[in-house]
Amino acid sequence: MEQTTGPGVLQTQRVLPFSPETIYAAFADPVRLARWWGPAGFSNRFEVFEFHEGGSWQFVMQGPDGKHYPNRSLFRTLEPGRKVVVQHLSAPHFTLTVELQPDVAGALLRWVQAFDDPKVAAAVEHIVVPSNEQNLDRLHAELERRG
Repeated sequence: MEQTTGPGVLQTQRVLPFSPETIYAAFADPVRLARWWGPAGFSNRFEVFEFHEGGSWQFVMQGPDGKHYPNRSLFRTLEPGRKVVVQHLSAPHFTLTVELQPDVAGALLRWVQAFDDPKVAAAVEHIVVPSNEQNLDRLHAELERRG
């Protein structure tokens, strides 16, 4: 069971005007995911994308300044239309749990990032919290684009 509260856990939630299945599909499609994953101004080059439980996800994010950020992750849990759990194997180490629940207005998306080390979470919180909001903004824009 994933940690959802306590030291080292950063979270946000948002209601999106799309079904949980539509949102989940934006995670499952590597072309779409590459377009919206990450904070504003970042782009992605996926090297490995094995969207199944235990599958590897390796990619390089490029920041607006041109700097490259290699990422290695593992898809731990995938429940279509309900949940995506990603274990980030590169530093900083964390587990991201995205839960989707039907809502009158579409779907409630809950984004929970549990860092292995609470001190690391505290040190990066000022970057991670706004970055996660930007990530959800980009997801929303991707979903609108696909209508």
